[in-house]
Amino acid sequence: MELIYTTMLLHKAGKEISETNVKKVLTSAGVEKSEGEIKALVAAMAEVDIEKAIKEAAVPVVSSSAPAESAVEKKEKKEEPKEDPEKAAAGLGALFG
Repeated sequence: MELIYTTMLLHKAGKEISETNVKKVLTSAGVEKSEGEIKALVAAMAEVDIEKAIKEAAVPVVSSSAPAESAVEKKEKKEEPKEDPEKAAAGLGALFG
């Protein structure tokens, strides 16, 4: 994860994603990675359009604190039958017969 964070930080700062810059960021954060891991990261990121990847991965954020009702939930609420109090009382009478 540290390597991905480093890449994103360098990108956001407008810095080149190079072995030297990656090492500087990791060192300043106290993270140790092997030369092979750093070289592999830089090589892999050379072909990636980071802005495009971020936009494709973005998920819209819902600003409401309460979840919105779905259309199905709204329909179910409308279709709930209303009970007649007299019928309910008649049913109770059968219990005590």
